[in-house]
Amino acid sequence: MKVFCALAILATASALVHKVELKKRAPLTIEQRLQMERSVKLHTLEDGTPSSIVINDYQDAQYYGEISAGTPGQTMSVIYDTGSSNFWAPNTKKLLSSHKIYNHDKSSTYTANGTAFSILYGSGPVSGFYSADTVTIGGNALTDYTFAEVNNTKGLGLGYAIGKFDGICGMGWDDISVDGVKTPVRALVDSKSLDENIFAFYLGTGGAAGELVIGGVNKDRYTGEFSYVPVADSVPGKKGYWALAMDDVQIGGASVTTTRKAIVDSGTSLIAVPKAEIAAIASKVGAKPLIKGEYTIDCNADAPDIDVVINKKTYSIPKEAYIINAGGECLFGFLGMDIPAPAGPLWILGDVFMRAHYVKFDVDQSRLGFAKLA
Repeated sequence: MKVFCALAILATASALVHKVELKKRAPLTIEQRLQMERSVKLHTLEDGTPSSIVINDYQDAQYYGEISAGTPGQTMSVIYDTGSSNFWAPNTKKLLSSHKIYNHDKSSTYTANGTAFSILYGSGPVSGFYSADTVTIGGNALTDYTFAEVNNTKGLGLGYAIGKFDGICGMGWDDISVDGVKTPVRALVDSKSLDENIFAFYLGTGGAAGELVIGGVNKDRYTGEFSYVPVADSVPGKKGYWALAMDDVQIGGASVTTTRKAIVDSGTSLIAVPKAEIAAIASKVGAKPLIKGEYTIDCNADAPDIDVVINKKTYSIPKEAYIINAGGECLFGFLGMDIPAPAGPLWILGDVFMRAHYVKFDVDQSRLGFAKLA
């Protein structure tokens, strides 16, 4: 289930925030959740104020915020995904689809490219071709930015049809950019429009709006100080994912993993654990096997915190964060998934982890910061 949701908003240059009403929808069933893609990969404003993008929550399964492309701007909803590094927008309207698209014929700043684009998701490829245009992220305009127009989204399956996102904006590092295209993060840094080259996520829960702040942090979202950990190489000599060295994961003070590497990924809805370790973790919280390495759990289970230890600091994930209600049934927020070498083995600390903590992504100092939610 990559991150997706309902309507989103951008802070404007006047620092005013325009609110968009969020509409309630019928709860997703466990069957629908299982068909949503879990992970995408196999392999500031003018006055200097940080810009803020509302990240909407679709039943704790999908998170998305707005982006625009073209002149005048064509607004779409995208997953802001720290686990990939390309921006793509759909350009083809499917029958009965509610997805918004980018039409380069309606933009005065479009420049043709035409080079083929393809990215591989767990369920299959998404493909199209490259173009260049003005892309605006959180009030920051990137002129002549190269991104992909996608005309084939079949690789996303039913998850795209029932999801609330139109495209994906990767917020990862340069080395995992498909075709070596300049990443959105690198383009923001190069534009010199940010007061600080950082961004920070707050993910709402229960339908509440969250936010992505670009160029700073929102001090109202956290308390105390940040604790930092350096970004680790995804593979030797290359930075791609927001990877880190993980000391341990514990339940009741007892270790439940031998894996010592993780990535923080806003584009993965659950926490992914090596398959050899997931069964024992599920047993300790009372979860029962379902399919595809996933587990169900009693919605009212008296379940313990799961503690992730990073750089000698403990980050607890309470049961409220990892018990996900799916229309009266509940899904355990962890699944078994093996990431092969050389990137793996590793844990993917997805939205279940990020909902429990305020997370800062620091480009200049190549580090991740975690703080307690306000």
